[in-house]
Amino acid sequence: MPTLLQVLLLGWLVVSGTAGCSWGKKPDQYRGSVLEQLPFVYKMTVQQGNIITEEMVDGLELGMTKRQVQFLLGTPVLTDFFRTDRWDYTYTIQRGHQPMEIRYLTLHFSEDSLARIEGDIRPDPARTQGREPAEMVVSVPDHEERKGFIKRSLEAVGLERKD
Repeated sequence: MPTLLQVLLLGWLVVSGTAGCSWGKKPDQYRGSVLEQLPFVYKMTVQQGNIITEEMVDGLELGMTKRQVQFLLGTPVLTDFFRTDRWDYTYTIQRGHQPMEIRYLTLHFSEDSLARIEGDIRPDPARTQGREPAEMVVSVPDHEERKGFIKRSLEAVGLERKD
């Protein structure tokens, strides 16, 4: 039967042994293979977050409701549970061996209306005026009934009339 001192000593050894395995390693630094840095090794493009374009941000106006902003930009990546009046849109992309690009947009609301905009891209009225309005033409084809196998068979036999 182990004594209390032996149990404590064993526990201390286990804790210090597992802590020693991670000693000196930086958790925020990715340690990859040496071969990854070679220029002929393919590295996939990685995108994360909401894609935020200048056109989308130019559509923002102070006083918009949360629903209008969500319709324009989509659901925010980060919403603080304790501060629901702040929405954070973050977008990162890393293309191959290039450094990671980070874009962020923070929106502050006051009583369900947009009060302040912060971030890399801000609404620019001059940019909006310089842009030509995109004309969208939607053509809707006429409805054409598609008959199933049974209906076509009944019409062929003469049990159902053709329209």
